[in-house]
Amino acid sequence: MTEVSSLTGRLLVAAPALTDPNFDRAVVLLLDHDEEGSLGVVLNRPTPVGVGDILASWAGLTGEPDVVFQGGPVSLDSALGVAVIPGDEGPLGWRRVHGAIGLVDLETPPELLGPALGSLRIFAGYAGWGPGQLEGELNEGRWYVVESEPGDVSSPRPERLWRAVLRRQRSELAMIATYPDDPSLN
Repeated sequence: MTEVSSLTGRLLVAAPALTDPNFDRAVVLLLDHDEEGSLGVVLNRPTPVGVGDILASWAGLTGEPDVVFQGGPVSLDSALGVAVIPGDEGPLGWRRVHGAIGLVDLETPPELLGPALGSLRIFAGYAGWGPGQLEGELNEGRWYVVESEPGDVSSPRPERLWRAVLRRQRSELAMIATYPDDPSLN
C-alpha cells in the first residue's frame, strides 16, 4: 500500500465537472486525512435552520450567518463545531486540527470556550471518504486541493466562497473562478 500524504487542514474545491449534487461548487475543509480515510465539512452550504433552534447555548457564539451549515451527506443528525482560536494554546473542549482551526466538543459548556473563540461554525453532518476513495477522486480531477485560511471557516458570504477561494490562487486555478454556473448558457 502506498503511503498517504496528509491533507488535513487543506481545502478541497469542487471542480466544475463534479456532478454529485452534494458537492456541486463545494468547498470542503479536511479535518482528518490518513490511510484510513478522510473526513471534512462543506463550508459553503448554509441551511435555513438557526443555530439557536438546535443548540441554543451556542447560538450567541457563532458568526453571520447564524445558521447551521450542512457539513456533508453523512450523519446529518449529528453536529460538529469548527472554531478558529488564535494563539498557541487552545482551551479545554477544543482540539487543534490545523493552524488556528480546530474542533469544538459541543458537550463543553460554551462559557468555557466563548472568550477564546475567534469564530465558530456549527455543521450538521460531514463528508467522508473510505481508504483510497478521496485519492481516486483527486486522480480523476474532481477536486482541487488548496491551502485553507482561518477566515474560510467563518466566511460571512458562504455563497461566494467557491469563487473566492479559487480567485486567490496564484495559478491557472484563478481562472476557474470565472467558470459560469450553467455553461450551456454561454
